[in-house]
Amino acid sequence: MARVSPGSQAMKFIAVENFPESQSADLSVVMRRDSVLLLCREGAVWQPLPAAQLPNLPIVQRLALGLLDNRYCDALVVDDSWDEAAVPGYHWVRLRDILNSAEDVLFQLAGRAVQLQLWLSQHQFCGRCGAKTRTATDDRSLLCEPCDLRFYPKISPCAMVLITRGQECLLARGVRHPEGLYSALAGFVEAGEAAEQTAEREVFEEVGLQVSDLRYFSSQAWPFPGQLMIAYTAKYASGEINIDPKEILDARWFRYDSLPLIPPKTTIAGRLIDSFVASCDRTSG
Repeated sequence: MARVSPGSQAMKFIAVENFPESQSADLSVVMRRDSVLLLCREGAVWQPLPAAQLPNLPIVQRLALGLLDNRYCDALVVDDSWDEAAVPGYHWVRLRDILNSAEDVLFQLAGRAVQLQLWLSQHQFCGRCGAKTRTATDDRSLLCEPCDLRFYPKISPCAMVLITRGQECLLARGVRHPEGLYSALAGFVEAGEAAEQTAEREVFEEVGLQVSDLRYFSSQAWPFPGQLMIAYTAKYASGEINIDPKEILDARWFRYDSLPLIPPKTTIAGRLIDSFVASCDRTSG
């Protein structure tokens, strides 16, 4: 379920590449050019700021983001040298810091802003000839005119899979996970693969198991820096756990009512595991 403020209805966001001519933004995501820092009001949960109430900012770039509840929202990139201390009442927050506090749709909006800014900053020159790129006028891409080559925002799809065996699920502690945290298995989609093939390959490579009955669960944009997480459930078919130590520190079966530390429900991994727990609760009740 989407995370919303108590007593409010879920907001809706629709991404757009450009605003209609002469249309100005109603809301703005303000961020620094050199990092994934977002401007926030002191003492408030992060949200886009009303454009009409913004302080005087040294804006170096504007990016159309989309419509948030039918209000036009853009991203404003400010010069690195700007100090929010000069304008009382504001401070910088990291994108990851708002994961557990901002509503889902607002986190998506902030993630889109950060991903677009990173794309622009990382593709200022053509990777083939070295010429400077420019913003295309017919779509959201950066164009190298000498090569007639276009660069689009990079999205890296990842397949995630939660393996179940009756009232147990397999959870693993990856080498990059925080201490004690266990989660579902996941890995990047390789060239030429379907996401379902990635899920089965990652399971076999990381824990040596075979699965069956692979079913789509949901997806989540994960802007760290540009993944699209595609989550599945699967049933255990055969094999014994045999971890790949380069990727996995530990993997084991856990009963639904005796789980270790798992990701929060703000993440698709947390929701995937929570859905399994809820299904077991229903069948056991």
